[in-house]
Amino acid sequence: MKNTGIWMDKEKAYIIDIQESNEDMTTIFSEIEDYRIHGGSGTRFKGGPQDVVQDSKYLEREKHQFKNYFKKIIPYIENADSIVIYGPAESGEKFLKELETNYKKIAEKVKAVLKADSMTENQTKALIRDYFKKQKQRLV
Repeated sequence: MKNTGIWMDKEKAYIIDIQESNEDMTTIFSEIEDYRIHGGSGTRFKGGPQDVVQDSKYLEREKHQFKNYFKKIIPYIENADSIVIYGPAESGEKFLKELETNYKKIAEKVKAVLKADSMTENQTKALIRDYFKKQKQRLV
């Protein structure tokens, strides 16, 4: 049985495959740009020229970058029997939504989407190993 855990945020994803006593870890970087939208007045005088900020343009580009990021992860998890997703913010929920929309067979394998702060690689491995160990104990 191949258990896969993913810790992900906007920057990178750690994918840990656990099969019996073997552990493999892969890191995938997202290439999602960090947007810092600057807007407001172009002058210090009231009524001066204003810069118009097009939030929708940035958000649309970010949405496409997330889709590309998720597509890079799919080949690493499609053969898993059981998947758990960890991470801060909403990256995990966005990923699950993408799986449910476009990769239904993989989405069925997702057992949980849980919040977890940033961690080192070893902490991430331990977290995922412990999750599957607890799941195994519940079944016995």
